[in-house]
Amino acid sequence: MSQKFRTEKDTLGEYPVPHDAWYGIQTARAVENFPISGRQPDADFIIAHARIKRAAAAVNQSAGALEPRLAQAIVEAADAIIAGQYQAEFVVDRFQAGAGTSHNMNTNEVIANLANVALGGKQGEYKPVNPNDHVNMGQSTNDTIPTAIRLAALAKMPRLLEAVNRMADEYEAIARNEAGTVKSGRTHLQDAVPTTLGREFGAYAWILRRSAHQLRATIPLLCETGLGGSAAGTGLNTVPGYAVHIAGELARLTGDPVRAADDLAAQMQSMHDLQQLSGAIRALALELTRISNDMRLLASGPRTGFAEIELPAVQPGSSIMPGKVNPVMFEMLNQVCYQVLGQDHAIAMMTQAGQLELNVMMPALGSALFDAMDWLTQAINAATVKGLHGLKVDRKRCRELAHTSVGLATLLNTSIGYAAAAEVAKESERSGRPVRDIVAEKGLMSTADFDRLVERAAIDGNITPPRR
Repeated sequence: MSQKFRTEKDTLGEYPVPHDAWYGIQTARAVENFPISGRQPDADFIIAHARIKRAAAAVNQSAGALEPRLAQAIVEAADAIIAGQYQAEFVVDRFQAGAGTSHNMNTNEVIANLANVALGGKQGEYKPVNPNDHVNMGQSTNDTIPTAIRLAALAKMPRLLEAVNRMADEYEAIARNEAGTVKSGRTHLQDAVPTTLGREFGAYAWILRRSAHQLRATIPLLCETGLGGSAAGTGLNTVPGYAVHIAGELARLTGDPVRAADDLAAQMQSMHDLQQLSGAIRALALELTRISNDMRLLASGPRTGFAEIELPAVQPGSSIMPGKVNPVMFEMLNQVCYQVLGQDHAIAMMTQAGQLELNVMMPALGSALFDAMDWLTQAINAATVKGLHGLKVDRKRCRELAHTSVGLATLLNTSIGYAAAAEVAKESERSGRPVRDIVAEKGLMSTADFDRLVERAAIDGNITPPRR
């Protein structure tokens, strides 16, 4: 069955629009112009932009610039979008005209058509509500799109923070359970002084908490909006007090402490706050990459690796090697982190690519930021549920490796000196005999005393030099 179209007209002339589409001519042109990624706008971004339209209608009505019945129709249409309806009507590709004019008009047209039908009009006629004159009143792509990006990032932030803290909680729980599990420390991937698995995992939790703190620190920056700056930060065509009032309305709608930036033009020119957020995400991704690699090392084996922990088996690991199980959840997390690092680099390039009063790279910049936040949130949650829940510690293996480590010779430094302790370490490495046996043979202390020394050193680091 052939699709039916209606004909709409703009400043460039006539153009066909799908008959039942809630969007209009400028959106339809953009769909044809930008068949790039096949990806529709981010859902949080759609909702954030609709909130801006809702807030603008309320402020313009209060100022007497917008007729109450039109304002109410716009508010109700925006509320439907905010509630998750009509998502399929936002069809402009993420890679589109600079600044996001196409998406801005997509939102304006959908809201205008919904409002007009509610008021007894028809789709595509834009009477009595016009996309530009009424839905876009007092606004520009230049101030609504960067504000929507910030609001969408604020909406995603709690989900990302919750995921990070949930993973930290899991590491802390394991750390508590394994506070007394002595194992060999490793530096340069070589034997080092003894530690505990609890200390190792507790450190993972600590750095994740700090990463979450760095993410939270960007929230005040994101809450400063340039909305009301209009096309170039001048406030052209806005009602008196618009910037302050619409920020207050958005604060009420979102629950975030949104406020007008002290310099509206600067907040439209610069993507500094978004770059700060991306930098905090990058820092988190780097730490997650490091931790994931540690998890893979600690679980390596089961016979020829460390094998100090056993990760939950969630799928067969090989199509050719029977019984093989791989650390797939942390391999996945690694891959996501590498992709997020790429998004951060793209954001950095696009941040500096703005010129004068506007950064035209905002559509792709926003998309990269949204992907980074969503991907990390989902990957962290999956790794926590499938990779950490059910993790098993092989305490016997940990103890065995700890007590055969050449690094145990370090415990002799305070009693026989570094040089003599190094000779013990060399003899252990050369002969393959445990340090404890060599220590006993040299009459430094009994094997039982040495084992107790190892335990104390690993757990609290406080050791008493043996008497000679």
